[in-house]
Amino acid sequence: MPAVVNISSLQVVQAYESSPLAMDPFFRQFFGDGFGEFVVPRERRALSLGSGVVVDGHGTILTNYHVVENAREVKVSLMDGRELRARPVGFDSRTDLAVLRVDDPGLPSLVMGDSERLEVGDIVLAIGNPFGLGQTVTMGIVSAIGRGSLGLADYEDFIQTDAAINPGNSGGALINTRGELVGINTAILSRSGGYQGIGFAIPANMVRDVLDSILKTGRVVRGYVGIEAQAVTPEIARAFGLSDTHGALLSGVDPQGPAARAGLRRGDVVLLLRDRVILSDDDLRLQMSHLKPGDRAPLTILRDGRRLPIEVVLGEPAAPVPSRPVRRRG
Repeated sequence: MPAVVNISSLQVVQAYESSPLAMDPFFRQFFGDGFGEFVVPRERRALSLGSGVVVDGHGTILTNYHVVENAREVKVSLMDGRELRARPVGFDSRTDLAVLRVDDPGLPSLVMGDSERLEVGDIVLAIGNPFGLGQTVTMGIVSAIGRGSLGLADYEDFIQTDAAINPGNSGGALINTRGELVGINTAILSRSGGYQGIGFAIPANMVRDVLDSILKTGRVVRGYVGIEAQAVTPEIARAFGLSDTHGALLSGVDPQGPAARAGLRRGDVVLLLRDRVILSDDDLRLQMSHLKPGDRAPLTILRDGRRLPIEVVLGEPAAPVPSRPVRRRG
């Protein structure tokens, strides 16, 4: 419990509102109806509460990206009552993870476990700061593993649990009965906004990859493949002569990308990656996300009824195109 901290972040959101003068008939008679388009900037301040986990002896803290997104100031409250200012080390919005650091290397930390060893029915504990009440522990089981297609992040491989998770638990610890960190609590599925028995945690093995990359380079770099994939439906499976719906159908291939250079084509069905069965298009996307530029990805594909081996060497992702500034009158 001492390795789980409470996080409060001051977020400032820039908003734009119509000028109050726009509705004044006096100004409209000089500037016309177009004067109503004039807007003025406004800053809206919001306090976000969440949780975090100390993961090493250097004051490194893991939390969810959405807990500290757009934060001007982040404070960490410890179990002993102390409050420390935290600075960002890096973040990965695609997995909803962020890494912070505080200037106190003596904090107790949690050992990261192997989330691949989790099985449905295993007992787990969730530790966090629900509703800002203070540190709270709840108990449940692993309800499912490998949950995806939830729309919570770009890369999803969630642990589902019925341990009570509520607003404020985000970024807290999901631990096993050996006290090892097996997940970072991140979201709930609820009609009411409160706990209804379905919570999700990012598995420790995914967390470890993101953490290591951020600590080494300050960011997460993933290899570029240059493909678009879609699910294999029962109709597609029958058309391709497949016995099940496992695999990912390539719906697009970047003609200048690594996949095209390796010989992949639109209409290929990816069945295996590194001898591991690909369950779906989301599964292919997730497995590829673990690879770095220069890594080799041996695939088994189905083309024209034949299984073919193809090896793709991942490339560097394209640099993001800077957005053009939006001009506003005011």
